[in-house]
Amino acid sequence: MIDTKKIITGMMDTMNSVKPPRMTALRELHEAETGGPFSILIGTILSARTKDESTTKVVKELFKRYKDAKALANAKLKDVEKIVKPIGFYHVKAKRIIEVASIINSKYKGKVPDILDELVELPGVGRKTANCVLVYAFEKPAIPVDIHVHRISNRLGLVKTKTPEETEMELMEKIPKKFWLEINDTFVMYGQNICKPISPMCNVCKIKRSCNYYKTKKSAA
Repeated sequence: MIDTKKIITGMMDTMNSVKPPRMTALRELHEAETGGPFSILIGTILSARTKDESTTKVVKELFKRYKDAKALANAKLKDVEKIVKPIGFYHVKAKRIIEVASIINSKYKGKVPDILDELVELPGVGRKTANCVLVYAFEKPAIPVDIHVHRISNRLGLVKTKTPEETEMELMEKIPKKFWLEINDTFVMYGQNICKPISPMCNVCKIKRSCNYYKTKKSAA
């Protein structure tokens, strides 16, 4: 069994010793007063291929104007596009979130479902987004796997997988359920601040002795 506690503690110790990391966009939404399930669902959709700072600002602006699913469902596309313009693929995302809001409003009476199978039926919502909603909106155990979680899990040698979906399935088998809520948040912060895609900061990493990537790099030097 993977020593998950040691990995999570090592990551947090590393980050705090270098520079305490800023919260991820989804953690900020979770902590915010307006951070209900609907804002987290919309925030997760908007966050795809977008920097956390941009996502946080846009979601705040969006929910100042549209307080709930009904309001967003009835919004004009061009008005929503203006608000979400600072993020990538804003044309597609604006249309998508209005569509999702309409379904939440009509089919679910304004309440976001807390079941994976129902979440992934929403347009543009894959397993990662659905799992983010379960973790950050409902605090239900799940492992959302984005590029950071996928990369770090493979570098450490926790998994040997080609896709985020494969990584999710393997991590669910190997990591005790009591740690699932912490995985995404910790790994994403670590991927943004320390274990970057290019030039990872192995010199400061406190878990490098357990890392396959570091061992390979060291032996090749």
